[in-house]
Amino acid sequence: MQLDHYRTLGHSGLRVSPFALGAMTFGEDAGGAGSSIEESEKILSTYLDRGGNFIDTANFYTNGHSEKILGDYFAHRPGRREHVVLASKFFTNLYPGDPNGGGAGRSSIVNQLHQSLRRMQTDYIDLYWLHNWDRHTPIEETMGTLDDLVRAGKIRYLGFSNTPAWVTAQAQTMATLRGWTPLVALQVEYSLLARTVEGELAPLAHDQGMALVPWSPLKNGFLSGKYRRGAAVTDSARAAFVGGPSEEQFTVIDAVAAVAADLGTTSSAVALAWLRAREGTVIPILGARRLEHLETNLDALAVQLRPEDLQVLDEVSAPTLNYPAPMHGDLRTMLQFAGTTVDGQPSAVYPPLLQSDIRY
Repeated sequence: MQLDHYRTLGHSGLRVSPFALGAMTFGEDAGGAGSSIEESEKILSTYLDRGGNFIDTANFYTNGHSEKILGDYFAHRPGRREHVVLASKFFTNLYPGDPNGGGAGRSSIVNQLHQSLRRMQTDYIDLYWLHNWDRHTPIEETMGTLDDLVRAGKIRYLGFSNTPAWVTAQAQTMATLRGWTPLVALQVEYSLLARTVEGELAPLAHDQGMALVPWSPLKNGFLSGKYRRGAAVTDSARAAFVGGPSEEQFTVIDAVAAVAADLGTTSSAVALAWLRAREGTVIPILGARRLEHLETNLDALAVQLRPEDLQVLDEVSAPTLNYPAPMHGDLRTMLQFAGTTVDGQPSAVYPPLLQSDIRY
């Protein structure tokens, strides 16, 4: 697989690369942990030259500098903008003291979009994400506004990020019933160290034909191979902020390293390949502060995990899901089908009930 082996983004006609390029690190305007303009452009050029076409940013990344770097890059390379899928997000208030500077109300969405279009020097955004749930705004106002902007040609596709499943389901149902633009993807935290998305959001996405676009697929670099028991991490800008892995996390990290050693590849490649092997359409976002980070992560394109590798990784990273998810597995099957096999799902945990055993 290569970056130009495109996949359809959910139930849409939009084709994207198997890995998106995250631009959260583009610019040094917030905390000093980002990339210089020169390094950002090297990362971007390498990704595009290898066939990548899916770039993800947000209005508040490095205080807007990320969007501006992207805008300047494409402005100086005529003809390239039209061949990439450029995604950005709205929600965060960049204007302290202005109650309408952020959120998901009509006025704030329109203002945030216009500011992003200005910074990126483009007439449209291919995929516009709600970055977080605005519990103070009716979801019909948010979805109605986004549909208006799609019809105006300023947005082409819609997605949600970091939003509860019940809100996402309500929004998708509303869009379907009212003939509004539906959601085609969900941007979620998802990795071998963060699998609780499998309780509600991942099943919702699969049912509705929405792609999953995982952020932090290496869990703050914990799955990159840099973190080893008893060893200090010296080349990670995030280490000082996020601390180190827990003992439970190291159990997963060790298993990933063992699979990587057996396959002759890196831990990051194994962790990313595991995500690509999940059910449905999963397009991980690769974040890179230096060009070498991107090149290392792209090694995952050549990794195909064996069934036994997937089983080991699935078992060692199995998440504890909130109620009612635990009731939707073997227990549900056992109670519903009482020892029979339906749709290939056997439920012989207990012997089938006899008619004489049932009390009316």
